[in-house]
Amino acid sequence: MTAPPPGFAHLPKVVQTYLDAHARGDAPAAAECFTPAAVVIDDGSTYRGREQIRDWVNRSSTEYTYTTTPTAAVQRGPNNWTVNQRVEGNFPGGIVDLAYRFTIDDAGITALDINPA
Repeated sequence: MTAPPPGFAHLPKVVQTYLDAHARGDAPAAAECFTPAAVVIDDGSTYRGREQIRDWVNRSSTEYTYTTTPTAAVQRGPNNWTVNQRVEGNFPGGIVDLAYRFTIDDAGITALDINPA
């Protein structure tokens, strides 16, 4: 077994739970990691609230076949984490390195901004 990428040992549980749920395509479980008023920005679109986030996870998990490989996790502040992942699949370009920028509070993920790393 290989060691986790740098920073993953200290990743907040809610972030790890979201990443695991999204990777297995479990949109309801992934959406539950977010607060009711959370915002996700991905690929130029904004999704607000758990219902829109659940729909986004469902669509993004099924639109293409892909794998994610975590490469690093860095705490940027008391409530901010950046998780870098390599995504490989049958989407245009086939490989992309993405930075997932999470903002969290005691209730869950309040914001997620996904951009090329």
